[in-house]
Amino acid sequence: MNAADTPLPRRVGWLLRGFRRYVRRLLRKNFHAVRLSLGSASIPTDGEPLLVVMNHPSWWDPMLGALLLDLFPKHDHYAAIDAKMIEKYGIFKKLGFFGIDMMSLRGAAQFLKTGTAILSAPGRAVWVTAQGAFADVRQRPLNLKPGVGHLAARMSRGWVVPVALEYCFWNESTPEALVRVGEPLPVTPTSAKLWNERVEVALADTLDGLNADAMTREPTRFRTLLGGKTGAGGLYDFFRRIGCWARFKRFEPTHDVTQAVK
Repeated sequence: MNAADTPLPRRVGWLLRGFRRYVRRLLRKNFHAVRLSLGSASIPTDGEPLLVVMNHPSWWDPMLGALLLDLFPKHDHYAAIDAKMIEKYGIFKKLGFFGIDMMSLRGAAQFLKTGTAILSAPGRAVWVTAQGAFADVRQRPLNLKPGVGHLAARMSRGWVVPVALEYCFWNESTPEALVRVGEPLPVTPTSAKLWNERVEVALADTLDGLNADAMTREPTRFRTLLGGKTGAGGLYDFFRRIGCWARFKRFEPTHDVTQAVK
């Protein structure tokens, strides 16, 4: 069976739209903001196939990825997810996710078969967390799984786009979700081994840039994609509010006004 004959993962449009609305609410509730580094590279706009490669620091990665689809409006998006997870959360089977078991040869072959079929036509993107397991953002080397190199080597056109993620606390009670898009790699005939090395270097460089941005704790280095929860809540904010009323001042729930989401 060639790529054209391989069935693609299901994408139910209305269900995907509803899921993404749910994700936005969830991120607003649990994060102070989702921010995109201004040091990010330009995203390809030619509609060619995209292999989007992310690091894997947290359970939140697929949720954040669902929000980031807005950065790639010309594509239909698909994502690889652990086979056990997709069986546990069956709704993902209707949202463009496809399960992979990278611990078996059969699972690896199915990943390449499905990924190649998706990326055989323009206007499609495949998202992968290439480390294969949760890993700290400071871990070096990244130790990417070889599947990403094999999939890139099978592409005949398009781009490989590194995307770095980091979650950290600044001055609020809720964390920041930070993103940086690295320089896209044009698809060229290269061995799977060399592709893996190229992608690992590109993703590590992107993550290093994001780590440096995060350490500044400076929101002006980012563009806010989604504003979320501010303030400490509970009795702390109650007494702060009373104090502002007593001084005829407007209550600002943000702990540090210099870090307010704009």
